[in-house]
Order: sequence, then structure tokens, then C-alpha cells
Amino acid sequence: MANGNLNVRTLRELYQQLGLPVDYLEEESGFTIHYLEETFHDLPFRSEPFRPNYFSFLFIKSAFGYYTIDDQRFEVTSDTVYFTNPGNYRIFEWEKLEHTCLITFGEGFLKEYVHDDVYNDFSFLLSEVVSPRVLTSGQFSQIEELYTLIHKEYRGSSLYKNKIIGALVIALLLKIKEYFFQEYNPIYEGNRGSQIVKNFKQNIERHFRDLINGKTNTQFRVQDYADLQSLHVNYLSSVISSKTGKTISSWIADKATTEAKVMLQDEGLSIKEIAARLGFLETSHFSNYFKKHTSISPVEYRKQYFRKES
Repeated sequence: MANGNLNVRTLRELYQQLGLPVDYLEEESGFTIHYLEETFHDLPFRSEPFRPNYFSFLFIKSAFGYYTIDDQRFEVTSDTVYFTNPGNYRIFEWEKLEHTCLITFGEGFLKEYVHDDVYNDFSFLLSEVVSPRVLTSGQFSQIEELYTLIHKEYRGSSLYKNKIIGALVIALLLKIKEYFFQEYNPIYEGNRGSQIVKNFKQNIERHFRDLINGKTNTQFRVQDYADLQSLHVNYLSSVISSKTGKTISSWIADKATTEAKVMLQDEGLSIKEIAARLGFLETSHFSNYFKKHTSISPVEYRKQYFRKES
């Protein structure tokens, strides 16, 4: 906790700190879905300010309340879709809840079960602040069909549960894009600080795509990301830290370990090749880096993954 605010990596962690039930929230895949009316029984409810490390979609069929992101407070009403991504401080307030579904997921889930280049097709996921979008009743009905199927799979026990959920999430993202993100360009939304954050997120995604695809073999430093936006490195560092709660070095480390985990799930890739693809000159350097940021070696991560899949 910093400055009286909760810093959380998962929805389960947030609910635990708010004293809410968590038995129905899985942790392993990094994906959750549930109906808020099953959790929030005593209304009105106002959360503590918190900073999450996950993406979320809120599908509000019948409810009323408010969401606050940094200094912006949005009213959320029926037939509304609300999206947030990792980073900003926020508060949620509920006055009425009758039918509201919340989906959360981390980048690891996107990379493993949705698409390894998901931001290319769904650039709106990089947006820092997106106002709630009201749909027609027909549009919301189609969205509802999809999240209902996702919820059914989530509560089920299929051997392919996460893969099925990933496929349904693609369909859901396509519908959301069709309804209100066709013309979306993250560069033109938000204030100066927001634009810098969005540019940085795009640059780090693009650079790691280039690394993995062999277009470059050198990892960017903090200075390189500053140069891409023609900013002083101290200014960029200050903006990213204040707007997202993470340093640029933390963003780079999280991105590198996420991409490494995805590649470690491919038995056709040696650890030496994975290290090279991520810009590490020595395999031992990569192994030490990975263990430093995940508390487990690449070899052990791979063993655990395939033990879980068997």
C-alpha cells in the first residue's frame, strides 16, 4: 500500500484487501469472470482507492454507480460497457446492482490464450482512460450472449477451458471493437501525459515484436524509449511512474518475462534460442534475469508448465 492506496496484481487480491468473498475467483490462469450482484450485497459500496495490474471489462445490464480514474469520475448506468487497463488509481462506487458482469485478465492470459500479437488487432487495449460506452439493447444482447458463455466455461471443468475462454474472448473483443472502437486511435485520446504513456506502451510492444521476430537483437534501454518520443529520459521516467505506478524498468522486466513464459511453453524452442530472441547475449544472463523477476528458473518454469498440462 502506498499513500493510502491499494496496489494489487489480481482481482482476488483486491477483494481480499476490501474484505470481500473470493472463493469463486481462480488465480492460476490470470482470468476471472463473475457477477457483481453476487459479491456486493450491502449497498451503497465505495471501494478504497486502488491501482490494479490487470485489464477489466465491466458489462452493466442493470446497475448504477460511478468509476473514478485519477481525476476523472464517470457515471455508469444500464446497457454500458466499461473498460480499464493496468495502471491508474481508481475508485468504484455502487448504488444499485441487478445484473453486472466483470471480466479481468492479465497480459499473460492474452499472450497465452488469446493472441501473441493481440495489441495489433485490438489497439484499444493500450488506452489509458476510456469513457463508458452505452450500447443499444440489441448490441448489448449480443455482448451478453458471449460473456454468458464465457462464465459457463469458467465455472466448468473442461480440459480445454482456458483455450475455449480465449477463443470466446477474441469474439468478445471483436464485437466490442465493432460497436465502438472501429475508428479508435490511442494517440489522439487523453491529455499530454496520457499520450506519452500510450506511445510508450505501443513502443515497448513493437520493440518486443521486433526482438522476437528477429528484426533486432538488442534490448532497448530506458534512454531508447525516451529517444523514440524525443523526450528527456528523466521526464519520460517521471510521467510513466506517476501515471502507471511502475517504473520503465519494471515495464520492461514484466514484458520480457511475459514473452519468455509464452516461448517457454513451446517445446520446439531451446532456452538458448529464447534468450537470443529476447536480446540476451548469454543464456546464463537470461536465466538469472528470469529467476530474479519470477523467483523460478526458465528450466523449472518449463517443467512446471508441462507437468500441469499433462
